[in-house]
Amino acid sequence: MATIKIGEEQMYLFGASGHGKVIKDILNANGVQVEAFVDDDSNVNECGGCPVKHNALGLSPMIVSIGMNRIRKMIVERLKTNNPAIKFATAIHPSAVVSPSAKIGEGTVVMAGVVINADAIIGKHCIINSGATIDHDCAVGDYCHIAPGTHISGATHVGEGTWIGVGSSVIQCLNIGKNCMIGAGSVVVRDIPDNVTAYGCPAKVRINKQNNDMSNELLETYSGGGKKVSYQVLMLHKGRIDYAA
Repeated sequence: MATIKIGEEQMYLFGASGHGKVIKDILNANGVQVEAFVDDDSNVNECGGCPVKHNALGLSPMIVSIGMNRIRKMIVERLKTNNPAIKFATAIHPSAVVSPSAKIGEGTVVMAGVVINADAIIGKHCIINSGATIDHDCAVGDYCHIAPGTHISGATHVGEGTWIGVGSSVIQCLNIGKNCMIGAGSVVVRDIPDNVTAYGCPAKVRINKQNNDMSNELLETYSGGGKKVSYQVLMLHKGRIDYAA
């Protein structure tokens, strides 16, 4: 699956949201016009001055403009299933400083004021949000969200699907597991295992999702070729939502 480079053609954004409007601004700043948003909500017909479509069949290239990591992954997988030829773009704000030796995966967005230093690797469909810094030799897995003002020191690994909250700091050479939530303003000074919520100064594990009492909520989605698809989404303990900044 090829990655479309900014400036080659018009773009579609899946997710008519505030996050989507920020990505639209990044694309516009690079001389790319957003042809339309796509959204499953049939009541939404306009976003950021663009029309909203309700069927993604045949639309490409695309960026999935949904902030929640788990839902973003579901939508990407659905789009690929319904259109194996779909292409995903990578959007980088002109003010971002990205080392020539850094690698940025398809579908990832890098927002204003970001710094990504030498030999850092950013996975697919990530959000590197405004003013975040990722230092040399870091590896950020697919579907991560590095929130605004977060600073990750060198040679740290962040696992797939992890969210590091606003204004957090991570010291060098750590391993943060997959599917974690690191609460806003945390200071991470030791490794964090998979599937936990951690926060504080220093950050400590507060919720182990594997042992947490989770409830199931059915999420129904409609676009991506017009086929109605149902997903089982795990809605985590309220503590995770409280620290989803």
